[in-house]
Amino acid sequence: MKVREVHHAYRRSPVLRGVDFDLRPGAVVGIVGENGAGKSTLLRILSGELRPTRGSVRHHGRFGYCPQHTVLNDAFTVRQHLEFFRTAFGLADLRHAEEAMDVLGFTEYADVRAGVLSGGTRQKLNLTLALMHDPRVLLLDEPYQGFDWDTYQRFWALAARLRDAGRSVLVVSHLAYDAERLDELWHLKDGQLRLAVGAA
Repeated sequence: MKVREVHHAYRRSPVLRGVDFDLRPGAVVGIVGENGAGKSTLLRILSGELRPTRGSVRHHGRFGYCPQHTVLNDAFTVRQHLEFFRTAFGLADLRHAEEAMDVLGFTEYADVRAGVLSGGTRQKLNLTLALMHDPRVLLLDEPYQGFDWDTYQRFWALAARLRDAGRSVLVVSHLAYDAERLDELWHLKDGQLRLAVGAA
């Protein structure tokens, strides 16, 4: 993914002021910033949900997007969500979804309705739905919200597996958790990205 000179403003209030960065294959990258810094706006632009005022975003291959707030139907079971998205993505099977569920540790919830799942388990399903079509680029907004310590460790194990498979993972958060697990860490401040930690 290549992001060049991305600007965005709401009415006359600028939020992004020339964001530039590359998300290379086989990298786990973090973007951190305070609440209101424009992180969710940037993610919506990267996912194609929002058009920037100016600038460009280019990426190759499939991408997955896991928003901060889960978009689930409380009346559907986990399995029904997977089948619905399998049809939408035109997938032959649920292999990648089942692998993600196994790594995240919630396969036993397959027949449980989303409406009775805990917040952390809903987030696991949200993440699985973003991964089930094997995207080359994965965009994650506060992905470990509601996770307990075991699931948090499982999340990073999953991110490492994706990196080893040559996938690009972008994690956006208001705190720089486990910066040593990242190949690059960027700070979003005053509408611009600044590299804090980078791999050579």
